[in-house]
Amino acid sequence: MTLDDALVLDAADPLAPFRERFALPEGVLYLDGNSLGPLPRATPDALADATARQWGERLIRSWNEGWIEAPQRIGAKIAPLIGAATDEVIVGDSTSTHLFKALVAALRVDPARRTVVSETGNFPTDLHVAEGAVGCVPGATLVAVPRDRLAEAIGDDTAVVLLTQVHYKTAERFDLAAWTARAHAAGALVLWDLSHSVGAIPVDLNAADADLAVGCTYKYLNGGPGAPAFLYVAKRWQQRLVSPLSGWMGHAAPFDFEDGYRPAEGMKRWLVGTPSVLAIAALEAALDLWGAVDMTALAAKGAALYDIMAAAGDALGLECITPRDPARRGSHISFRHAHAWEISQALIARGLIGDFRAPDVLRLGLTPLYLSHADVWRAGAMLAEVVRSEEWRDPRFAVRAAVT
Repeated sequence: MTLDDALVLDAADPLAPFRERFALPEGVLYLDGNSLGPLPRATPDALADATARQWGERLIRSWNEGWIEAPQRIGAKIAPLIGAATDEVIVGDSTSTHLFKALVAALRVDPARRTVVSETGNFPTDLHVAEGAVGCVPGATLVAVPRDRLAEAIGDDTAVVLLTQVHYKTAERFDLAAWTARAHAAGALVLWDLSHSVGAIPVDLNAADADLAVGCTYKYLNGGPGAPAFLYVAKRWQQRLVSPLSGWMGHAAPFDFEDGYRPAEGMKRWLVGTPSVLAIAALEAALDLWGAVDMTALAAKGAALYDIMAAAGDALGLECITPRDPARRGSHISFRHAHAWEISQALIARGLIGDFRAPDVLRLGLTPLYLSHADVWRAGAMLAEVVRSEEWRDPRFAVRAAVT
């Protein structure tokens, strides 16, 4: 593909108008939206209103003017993006906290089932949280096995299968419906981590008959650094499962100030403490643009962006570890190289921001809402210049930062 070819695709791109809804720095090619999404233009005004008017003028009255219902209201805005009903999703806490709550609740369903099954190489926090969760339930254990052994690891003692739909490093995608059915056939629940799926690819939890899901909102949903995460609990489980973190916001009547705990109905029982109002305000502003996004068009453009970058990698002889089949991947592309860190730093110095995942992976986000085909073509050309010139050998690019 030539640059002119890419420009032709851009001229016919139905998602092109969304680019203007993001504040993208001049002279920067941002291919790291799979790690931190850029700032939506609507967010500063939303935060200004949340601080100056809602907090500054209305003060505590704002709790009864929208704040207290925000976790449910914003969860309902995420629901269409993951194929859920509006009363099956709630926002608040971090992905790790939601994972812990869901895992412990699932482990308590059946005393005969005390095993969490997951994948080695899963995003580390998922495994770390799972270790902590099994430690809170007597007799519970975590079994983590390579992907090609997952099916045989799911058995009669499995309480819940914990899977990340799109792998954070390779972008390899699990078949949501097929693996949910496999877990159910063994009598287990399934808990999906959608952190690299939501806003990147079409997701339909209800069609797949999923039980539980979590996901972050600061990647493809552009909610801002550390934005509140979401939790999905299928309706059929909402009365049976109880959060192990019995905070007052999850109480049936928090302002009755009872000593004993009575879980609220529905998704509200999964709340813990006071919601982070300012963070939620930023997230809500970002989510409001998704109502007009055609997810089929989003997936098609993501596939086209992959093809452009994959061709650039092929021309350089780079090892692409992301599946070629669009149905088997998310919306980022990863290349393995012994000096991936140095290459990533040389690219950043040129104005192309991607990221690095240890020990040897260069990862580039292909986010269709604000990246054009020409952007990705130029990124491929820049990658070629850095690799062929070996400018990454400059010693300054070998210095490791705290965040990679």
